[in-house]
Amino acid sequence: MEFHTFGNKSNKAVVLIHGVLTPWQIWGRQIEILKEKYYVIVPALDGHIEEHGSEFTSVEKEAQQIDDYICKDSIKSVFALCGLSMGGVIAHKIFERNKLRIENLILDGAPLVKMSFIAEKVMTGAYKSIIHKSKLRDRKTLDNFKRDFLPERYLENYLKFADTMSDTTVENMLHSVCAGDFTPAGNPDGTRILYLHGTKGNEVYSIKTAKKMKEHYTNMEVKCFDGYKHAELAVYEPDKWIDTVVSFLHE
Repeated sequence: MEFHTFGNKSNKAVVLIHGVLTPWQIWGRQIEILKEKYYVIVPALDGHIEEHGSEFTSVEKEAQQIDDYICKDSIKSVFALCGLSMGGVIAHKIFERNKLRIENLILDGAPLVKMSFIAEKVMTGAYKSIIHKSKLRDRKTLDNFKRDFLPERYLENYLKFADTMSDTTVENMLHSVCAGDFTPAGNPDGTRILYLHGTKGNEVYSIKTAKKMKEHYTNMEVKCFDGYKHAELAVYEPDKWIDTVVSFLHE
C-alpha cells in the first residue's frame, strides 16, 4: 500500500479510499476541493500500485494498514472517512476496529451484505477477464471500461497497475468483499454516517446494505440517486458528490 497526502497537516483529516480496479486518482476533483480546508489522505490499495506489483490479501489487512499509517502520523481523530465500493467496506472495517475516532463515515455503494457463491464466482470471472483483456489492450474491453466504469482521463493510471495485477489479487478482492457481512460497530464515538447509492445494475447489494445498516445505525442518513449506477456519482460527477458530502459534513 502507498499513501498520498495533500493540504496542511495541521487541518482536520479526511481519508478517501478507492474501490476495485480504480486508481487512487479517481479522487482528483475531491482532493482539489478538500485540500484547501482539510488534510487529505489517499491510499493506493494493494494490487493497485502503479510503480510495481503488489498483492491484495483482504479488506481486513487493508484496514489495518490504513489504521497503522494514520496512527503513526500522530492523528487520533479523522474528520471524514470516505470509502467507495470496496473502499467503503474497508472504511467500515476501520470503523469496526475503533482505534481512531471517526467523526463522519461516508460510504458510497459499500456492499456489506454476504453474496452467494455463484455471485462471487461470476464477478470474479468477469473481473479476471477485464484484467486479462486490459493487459492485451483489447479495444472493445477498454471502450466498455471507459463508458461504464472509469472516465478516459484515468485509463493510463488504471493500465499501469492492471499490467501487474495477478489473478490471486482479483480472487482475494472479490472473496473478501462477497464473503463479508455487516457487523455493527456500536457507533462508539457518536459517529455520523452517510450512505450513498444508486438504483441501476448491481446496486441491489448497496440498497440491501443501506437497509440493513439503518436497522442498527438509526441516525444514519441515506441518499439514493435514482438512475445512477454503482460508483457513478463519485467517479463521473465528482462535483455533485462533493456537494452532497460537504453539505452533510456541515449540517
